[in-house]
Amino acid sequence: MNRPLHMKGSTTHARKGGIDNAFRYGVDFVMIDPDETAGPVVFSRNRFNLYAVHDRLHGGERKKGKGVAWAREVFERAGLETCDIRLLTQPSFLGHNFNPVSFWMAFRGAALVAVIAEVNNTFGDRHSYLCHLPGFAPMKGNDRIEAKKIFHVSPFQDIAGTYVFHFDVTRSKVAIRIQHDNGEEGLIATLVGSLKPASSASLMSAAIRRPFGTIRVVALIYWQALKLKFKGARYRTRPVPPTEEISGC
Repeated sequence: MNRPLHMKGSTTHARKGGIDNAFRYGVDFVMIDPDETAGPVVFSRNRFNLYAVHDRLHGGERKKGKGVAWAREVFERAGLETCDIRLLTQPSFLGHNFNPVSFWMAFRGAALVAVIAEVNNTFGDRHSYLCHLPGFAPMKGNDRIEAKKIFHVSPFQDIAGTYVFHFDVTRSKVAIRIQHDNGEEGLIATLVGSLKPASSASLMSAAIRRPFGTIRVVALIYWQALKLKFKGARYRTRPVPPTEEISGC
């Protein structure tokens, strides 16, 4: 039985360019076997609880997801037919959910060989980036995996330039770095933390330490947007989202 893992970690964002802005927040993620339903008392799959992960919120169209079946199909279409899939995500809190990014991770043994970065914006849109090395070679932290930015995330940055992904992920730790380069502008975002078996005690502690779960995430996003507005950052209106559901690295 593959029990859920709990990541007590942190995320940092540092904006580059004429208007600087940076922050670091503590976050709680879970890494789950998407085919497994067992978990601590306060954590559920596909039903209401203090914390939960719902298949309909991941894998494909937003709020109409197909869960791991979608991820498995994406990996197989790319040529990766045999792998062990895990989902790294922020769980719903008392039924509320918003994830700026979740990660479908494909392992062969202990090696991470592919990742689908499932990106959501606050306008109700989603796009995913498929990341892997040639031949699905094991990915290490110093490997550069590039993708063209085609999805509107921050209304204070253009849809232009390139993402550079770095993944250093095992079954016990997560270290992800995403850099957006667009000439003089850009952003560096990180997600780091250790993975340990999830328990009711660890998840209750998270609810006390960082109350309101992903409700807090949304509030912090709007707080940072307000700071950028006061600093004079130019607001870009939401463009039409990309027609393709997923793009490759």
